[in-house]
Amino acid sequence: MSLLVEKVTGNKGLELAFKIRREVFVDEQGVNPEDEYDEFEGESVHFLASKDGKPVGTARWRFTDYGIKMERFAVRKEARGKGVGEALVTAVLRDIMVHPEAKGKKRYLHAQLQAVPLYSKFGFQKVGDMFEECAIQHYKMELA
Repeated sequence: MSLLVEKVTGNKGLELAFKIRREVFVDEQGVNPEDEYDEFEGESVHFLASKDGKPVGTARWRFTDYGIKMERFAVRKEARGKGVGEALVTAVLRDIMVHPEAKGKKRYLHAQLQAVPLYSKFGFQKVGDMFEECAIQHYKMELA
């Protein structure tokens, strides 16, 4: 089993990432497609995870007024529990670390409840109360 996470560089990769997000967030979790795709797609850095050559996960990060937001982590159902989420978090954090404008900026995300343990493994800590986003419970988490 080979697991590869790559930065998305072209439209084909972005289309695959969007397809995974639609499958996970829109079809499976019932998120409104208008809420899933936003004005930040073009300025975000996107990633695609492939297992044995098949696209199975995606994520993105972007600069915000608050710091660096990691978001849109999605793993296809059949690939969950197989290290894909961890590989995506690792790749995104590494990419942020080498970005010259990222130095000293806070790294944060909005974690769905079931993903809190994953992000906690990387040192993220819950900040504030649970909140609802797209009818799904989340915690804001920041990297300590």
